Amino acid sequence: MIKKDMEQLLNEQFHREMFSAMQYLAIASHYEEQNLDGFANFYRIQAQEEMVHAMKQFDYVHQVDGKITMQAIPKAKSDFKDNVEVFQFTLEQERGVTESINRIMKAAQDIGDFATQSFLQWFVNEQVEEEGLIRNILQKLKMIGDNSSALYLLNEELKTRRPEPTTNA
Repeated sequence: MIKKDMEQLLNEQFHREMFSAMQYLAIASHYEEQNLDGFANFYRIQAQEEMVHAMKQFDYVHQVDGKITMQAIPKAKSDFKDNVEVFQFTLEQERGVTESINRIMKAAQDIGDFATQSFLQWFVNEQVEEEGLIRNILQKLKMIGDNSSALYLLNEELKTRRPEPTTNA
């Protein structure tokens, strides 16, 4: 049985993941409006991955005899001045998720909740990958600047992204 404090932390993380999914759909819509279908594809897949993360947490909390309590999700940001701002915003979003997961991992260590520590390790590794991916695209966008041909090529590259196969945490 999960301790109430840990259940609360995982509930908060579940809602962060759900918010991230909504945020990334808002960004996908932003790119759809600009006819940048590769960028929109990238963010649709980001949203799908966040939903997978949320559902892993949902399932885990119930598996350890806890409960996810639904809460309101804040409104997502949908207006950005340029692509660099979008990806800088995304990187900050991911860094916030990483910080939250690290905080939960520390709490699990402090109370000796080894099951939750084991569960969270997948998320720790996932966040390293997520931040690296976003940083890489951000660097490319900074190099591109106002070069529309280079932006077109990056858009084409992002069109090829496919969802990761889902695995159990």
